[in-house]
Amino acid sequence: MSRVHFQPRHLCLAAATALATLSASAVHAQAQPPIKVGLMLPATGTFAALGTAIENGFKQYVAEQGGKLSGREIQYFKVDDESDPAKATDNVNKLIKRDNVDVIVGTVHSGVALAMARAAKESNTMLIVPNAGADAITGPLCAPNIIRSSFSNWQPGFATGVLAAQKGYKRAMTITWNYAAGNETVKGFTEAFEKGGGKVLKELTLPFPNVEFQALLTEIASQKPDVVFAFFAGGGAVKFVKDYDAAGLRRTIPLVGSGFLTDGTLAAQGASAQGLLTTLHYADGLDTPRDTAFRTRYATTYKLQPDVYAVQGYDAAQILASGLAAVKGDFKQRDAMVAAMRKVNVDSPRGKFTLSAAHNPVQDFYVREVKGEQNLRTGVAVKVLPDPARGCKM
Repeated sequence: MSRVHFQPRHLCLAAATALATLSASAVHAQAQPPIKVGLMLPATGTFAALGTAIENGFKQYVAEQGGKLSGREIQYFKVDDESDPAKATDNVNKLIKRDNVDVIVGTVHSGVALAMARAAKESNTMLIVPNAGADAITGPLCAPNIIRSSFSNWQPGFATGVLAAQKGYKRAMTITWNYAAGNETVKGFTEAFEKGGGKVLKELTLPFPNVEFQALLTEIASQKPDVVFAFFAGGGAVKFVKDYDAAGLRRTIPLVGSGFLTDGTLAAQGASAQGLLTTLHYADGLDTPRDTAFRTRYATTYKLQPDVYAVQGYDAAQILASGLAAVKGDFKQRDAMVAAMRKVNVDSPRGKFTLSAAHNPVQDFYVREVKGEQNLRTGVAVKVLPDPARGCKM
């Protein structure tokens, strides 16, 4: 009889305790303010479409988690970086000092990203770089609070140099804008190409974002190298590929490039891009369940086909989420967050990758061939390629 009388009372006490615990958890969750994410990306100019893709990718991952990361709402603050290094410090300080963001995500232009990295290092603000490959970011400017979800400029250049050497080319010329991304990518190409037995005859440059290529194309025609390596992106890449074809060079001198030459640009490049070989850490036709799900959702949500920029934005959010999960959403535990982010094995649409000690992706670089409006994977130029992180002391 006593068991019959007291069992309901025990149940009531248990229910009351559970309710109290649930209420305390709810109060704690409500007390947690949103994570402030500052998006400093190009909204105008030659890289505007790239900035849009990065933002779309980042927000897609957050949406897949129900709009929150580890129970924390995400509040966005946006600044157009204008792809102008001279304005970069003032622009990033709008996010750091005016908006008091917890983490900054940006940017595309390497020169702008260098200024952002310096400001982030000085203020100890977390910075996740979803594109700009400036070698110094994971080199001399490396810091515990700076993480990259993309690549270093050296990596795709080196991978393309490996490809060109494997093709048996011996004499090369390079062409790019005269700024950090171009110059560092060319250095990576030259290092691998000459290590493979080739020789770079001449490095051609023009000021960013100049797209008057004719004089340089004439010089290429007169030198007759075995191959030309190019680094351009966005609108500049569109015009270069079309001008190279119009000059008659496509039929006589093979053109190879870092994958940014043809990523997000194929619709505008049209027939001029067909057959071009590039290397990059992402490609069309990977046909993995992870990539297929990502591409389907992206196309459905944004009515656009995803590219490498969208993937890098998506993975920036994934890396942030991994850190927050390790500390149950408590952003104040920054050291523990960063330690978890460093150890994460990112399940990316590009394929799984890890972060180096300098916080740069260690990843495969694919050989891609342009067919129609796709950069189709045809092989792997270099597997699990790390950035050398020269000058990093952390």
